[in-house]
Amino acid sequence: MACIPTQKIPGMFEQTFKNIDDILHKDAGCTSELDYTEQSSWLLFLKYLAALEADKAVEAQLDGKKYKAILDPDYRWENWAAPKTPDGKLDHNTALVGPDLIEFVNDKLFPYLHGFKQRATGPDTIEYKIGEIFGEIKNRIQSGYNLREVIDRVDELRFGTQQEKHELSHLYEAKIKNMGNAGRNGGEYYTPRPLIRAMIQVTAPQIGERIYDGAVGSAGFLCEAFDYLSTKPNLSTKDHRTLQTKTFYGKEKKSLAYVIAIMNMILHGIEAPNIVHANTLADNISDIQDKDRYDIVLANPPFGGKERKEVQQNFPIKTGETAFLFLQHFIKILKAGGRGAIVIKNTFLSNTDNASVSLRKLLLESCNLHTVLDCPGGTFQGAGVKTVVLFFVKGSPTRKVWYYQLDPGRNMGKTNPLNDKDMVQFVELQRRFADSAQSWSVDMSTVNAATFDLSVKNPSTADMVTHRSPQEIMDEIAALDTESAEVLATIRELM
Repeated sequence: MACIPTQKIPGMFEQTFKNIDDILHKDAGCTSELDYTEQSSWLLFLKYLAALEADKAVEAQLDGKKYKAILDPDYRWENWAAPKTPDGKLDHNTALVGPDLIEFVNDKLFPYLHGFKQRATGPDTIEYKIGEIFGEIKNRIQSGYNLREVIDRVDELRFGTQQEKHELSHLYEAKIKNMGNAGRNGGEYYTPRPLIRAMIQVTAPQIGERIYDGAVGSAGFLCEAFDYLSTKPNLSTKDHRTLQTKTFYGKEKKSLAYVIAIMNMILHGIEAPNIVHANTLADNISDIQDKDRYDIVLANPPFGGKERKEVQQNFPIKTGETAFLFLQHFIKILKAGGRGAIVIKNTFLSNTDNASVSLRKLLLESCNLHTVLDCPGGTFQGAGVKTVVLFFVKGSPTRKVWYYQLDPGRNMGKTNPLNDKDMVQFVELQRRFADSAQSWSVDMSTVNAATFDLSVKNPSTADMVTHRSPQEIMDEIAALDTESAEVLATIRELM
């Protein structure tokens, strides 16, 4: 299976990315990793668009056709951002800089690009994506001199060869990872790629199946699934077209995450990603019809959120816990026989509140929850909570659950993150649901029929005391404090 390598690539564009961040760091409008990624993203997108248009024009010429450009001449990268002299150098006489550049970008370029949303023929077109992106973000770079420097650096990037695209996607993923490590809800942008790759290997998607993530974040699940499928041997032209247009679907509520998801998928090779900017939970799940359903759901929905009462009305099991609403949505939107792999807080397995018990009952009775992967603390940087991954097939009740307790044999953190080797044994044993020191099966006849408690209890370590690190304990205290604050806020609203 192809994947973006975890080791550092000394590449063509690494220094360029560093230079861009250094320039943004000194601009008053950009104050965090999230800002750096957002501002890099819209410029990268326009540079990519210029490369795409150039490729399409060449293809049309070879076919003896005339290419109709997406953008009007004044708004094309080569005219406003990087006009060149005959010898290929930047034309300083016509290149905008300083206040003139800021005025053009803010007052002309962004409104023009946002207008594509109204002019597009449909939401699955690149024109619609342009309009959506430039309606959601704004230029935060305040100095026209800094912006000119950033544009000059972005103009050094090339999208011509697979190697160039591969490196750009690798560097962009590194930016997303840095956001994930930067706090301020960064974790919702980044799920460790080795974990995603293992989830994909277990669900084993096939060409022609539709894959969905309703909490798409930075689109890590969809990008990795594309890498997995697009490198299968002997793919036909029709297969490649299916992967481009009829395979990967997602929804994202937050503007920045939406833009990053689009850019990440484009850099991985999907030209017009099927990502919708919408709140997944705003749709009543009773309205979901057969035509709306998917073969595979892969997701790491946000947890710990506090959804409003009107959103909760869209679900049979009412709860303010965001992840529990998402899980109901995912179960409903899967086809019969469809496969799901969902990351969720480990407390879901044992919480005794009505919503948790009802949701476990729903999952166990409507799906075959065949596998629970128990992830150690530190799997998610800065999250402060332990997680499990639920693997299930919709359509038949659960008879037996196979558990695997992931133990990489070290304390994980920023300098020692999860890697692909850590997941090898899990994937291998899962194929056979084999017992080991880290894996075991639980028959549903032994599970309490009143509480449906699915707590992780490894029989091999039943008598052992696990001593947690001080950092793990502090992380859990911080997470519990946050949860307590949310509960108190809810109570205050009711008073």
